[in-house]
Amino acid sequence: MLTLDHVQLAAPAGCEDAARAFFVGLLGLEEKPKPASMQASGGVWFVAGMLELHVGVQANFRPAKKAHVGLRAGSVPVLEALAVRLEAAGHAPRWDARLPGFKRFFVDDPWGNRLEVLAAEGQ
Repeated sequence: MLTLDHVQLAAPAGCEDAARAFFVGLLGLEEKPKPASMQASGGVWFVAGMLELHVGVQANFRPAKKAHVGLRAGSVPVLEALAVRLEAAGHAPRWDARLPGFKRFFVDDPWGNRLEVLAAEGQ
């Protein structure tokens, strides 16, 4: 049986400071140090619950506009507060009501990759 260990988003060279500001400063994830053997390739890793989110440097970077990472907020009030924080920082949430039982929005990371953030209704 397989389980999901991590997901990776691509970003342009020099992305590390912006990644930390967005994923730690705005979203509240925790940075995880990359192994020394992998640091030369750039990028930065984060912990999101029991999974990891890796931001890796890609030559000729193009943002993912459809493919995305889904991040679950612990409650609707947490989700709404995060949306306000993102909006104030210039990352406008795009609310979407098509998923029954969830409140959710999409937002772009600093390089234009699409992210989904959701919370179960009633939580």
